[in-house]
Amino acid sequence: MENFKRKTPEEILQSISKLHRGTLKIYIGPVSGSGKTYHMLREGQTLLQQDVDVVICAVSTLQRPETVEQIGELERVPSIHWYKNGTEYKDLNLDALVARNPEVVLADGLAHRNRPDARFPTRLEDIKFLLSRGISVITTVNVYELEGYTELAHRMTGIEATHTVPADTLELADEVRLIDVTPETILNRLAEGHLLGCKDMAVFKRGNLGVLRELALRLVAEDVSDSLREYREELGLVGPAGTVERILVSAQYHWNGSIYVRRGQQIAKRLNGELMVVTFRQMKSSLSKEAAAFRRSIMKLVEKVGGSFEELPFRNRRSIPRTIVDYAARHGVTRIVMGHSKHTRWQEIWQGSVIARLLKLARNMDVFLVADRAEYEGERVLPAKFASAEERQRYRRLSEKEVTERIGEIKRGTFKVYIGAAPGVGKTYRMLRDGNDLLRKGIDVRIGLLETHGRQETLAQISQLPLIPRLQTVYQGISLEEMDTDAIIQGCPEVVLVDELAHTNVPGSKNKKRYEDVLELLDAGISVITTVNVQHLESLNDAVEQITGIRVRETVPDSILQLADEVQLIDVAPEALRNRMREGKIYARPKIDQALSNFFKTGNLIALRELALREIADDVDERLESLERNNSLRGPWRRRESIFVCVNDTPHAQRLVRRGFRTAYRLKAQWSVNYVRVGERQNGGDAAPNPSPNLEALERLTVRLGGKFIVHYAESRKEIAEVLSANADKAEATQLIIGQSQVSWWEMFLHGSVVKKLIGLSRMRDILIVADYGTKEGEERRGNR
Repeated sequence: MENFKRKTPEEILQSISKLHRGTLKIYIGPVSGSGKTYHMLREGQTLLQQDVDVVICAVSTLQRPETVEQIGELERVPSIHWYKNGTEYKDLNLDALVARNPEVVLADGLAHRNRPDARFPTRLEDIKFLLSRGISVITTVNVYELEGYTELAHRMTGIEATHTVPADTLELADEVRLIDVTPETILNRLAEGHLLGCKDMAVFKRGNLGVLRELALRLVAEDVSDSLREYREELGLVGPAGTVERILVSAQYHWNGSIYVRRGQQIAKRLNGELMVVTFRQMKSSLSKEAAAFRRSIMKLVEKVGGSFEELPFRNRRSIPRTIVDYAARHGVTRIVMGHSKHTRWQEIWQGSVIARLLKLARNMDVFLVADRAEYEGERVLPAKFASAEERQRYRRLSEKEVTERIGEIKRGTFKVYIGAAPGVGKTYRMLRDGNDLLRKGIDVRIGLLETHGRQETLAQISQLPLIPRLQTVYQGISLEEMDTDAIIQGCPEVVLVDELAHTNVPGSKNKKRYEDVLELLDAGISVITTVNVQHLESLNDAVEQITGIRVRETVPDSILQLADEVQLIDVAPEALRNRMREGKIYARPKIDQALSNFFKTGNLIALRELALREIADDVDERLESLERNNSLRGPWRRRESIFVCVNDTPHAQRLVRRGFRTAYRLKAQWSVNYVRVGERQNGGDAAPNPSPNLEALERLTVRLGGKFIVHYAESRKEIAEVLSANADKAEATQLIIGQSQVSWWEMFLHGSVVKKLIGLSRMRDILIVADYGTKEGEERRGNR
């Protein structure tokens, strides 16, 4: 209904002014040589083919063959050349450009500084001038040339930007597109002599390339997050969008208040979330000297870690849960962090339990209870530093099994994955382009499986690439086609291109999933380049459903992404993607309107784009940490963790398994999924009679994600919490993950609440109580509240 909302006078004036102003598009990349100029020129060629008047000025190809080739028929407006300290620079020729008056100007180097006698001191001001004259501009910039990121890049890499642009420059752009590139690709280009024109070679250290890549991913993710927030506000949508965490810490003016803030900050950093801290205070009463000191300390700490702080009025203890939940709902909070209750069971019965009430109200928010380990262990937990893997392994003799595994890794093919936020972003196009580049270098490349969906740009990229015929299979009288894995292995190419990694093979195939075929090819020593969309990652299944309302059925384990030697994001702005859809470049004409109204809605595409950017940024960070990098953008985790996931046999439990995996992966922790079967064991053994389909699905999912599935036994339902707590002790679990209680009041009266009992037995551990939003049961309960 947003199309029928009356615009304000200010909005009308703004829309009119935009009609006279040119459009600004910025290509951003981690470093020089990442492909920004190439893609800018390629877009210029596309616009030229659409009869748009495009010119180039002050474009630096650095004589890179691929980039020079893209100039093609583009008209060049001569730039103004000048020299400083023997180095040549190019300024935009504003007078010539205004006289020529094209529709679009392509210009490199947004952070460029002009000659002393120029009309404007910077290229950014030149571009603003052109935009004011109705001339659109497409330009490029490196992430470390943006103020705010310049200092961070210098601190982490030692690299200093020669010139910078203000931090809010991206806000001027109508579209920002990230050109993601892996360190391996950059280093290959350097080795082949294509990046010789670059001035600062320190940029091209592997670790620096990784850091700058992660900075670029996170920068664009934040920009997309702001766009998503504005879009949702325009539609009147409230609550979390499902792409980014917002952490709310409830602290007190007490010695442990700073522990909760620091724990919340660690969670926010690790999950790329925003941090908010609230305290309760009787506004009419003055604070004691001790409380005032704690207040100053907490406020200083919150400011230091970049969070927001607010005091909420304290009326009475029973009002605290409602106040926290209402505040959290207004601010789109996804996780509430607070300490365990210090009250006894009888005190909670008499005065009411804050946590129990909070869990009833916060159905669409996770609740994280922070353990006070000082009370149980007699010491504070500090960040742990472990010896590097290389140092630990240096003198240890390998076992026969380890030798065999190492040999297998050496023989294994190289694995590269192109990932995107949605279909149509250009993953297959880039995969084919890679194939053609390798073919020109004399490498034996073949197409193992290709899905062009009739897209002409993609079909044109096949060029000279040989195609391996598909395997014909007859199923129920119907002839079906599938990738012929055996034929590929028999042909033994050096590289094979395989589209749509998450695809489910036709019945009767050797492997159930295409990613299993790919693993077989890699084990045979054949390198694979493949494509996948972010919504197909198993651990993101719940987040994608929350964002789009669609449950994706075809998924791949996250371990496949971790196995890849290179993971590269193909980034496209949502409106550009919707335009491709309208032009029939993604789906056939009959499907366009339906797609635009469902999965390809603007809000979905913005959210999925942010999800993809953050996921790849996390992947980059994990890879850098595996190289023993000391300074992580997400901050260190505090110690060894062991995650203990508690499940029942309902479909909702799959959400807990995925959350357990994602938590363990980010904390580099061991993890297990634990189920308690009530009743006697079959024949006194461990095997359970006729496990339910839900339980079997849980075990398959756990194993698929790399966890351990364990079944425990209890004689009655009342013992479930005790059994889980005892086994968590044995596992030395530091964090429990459980779902919000789904039992009725009558069931709770008869049998008690497992969740409530488990919380009471586990005050020495952190506990994450996972929200039930997005589930049918959760929606029904909220509707009946």
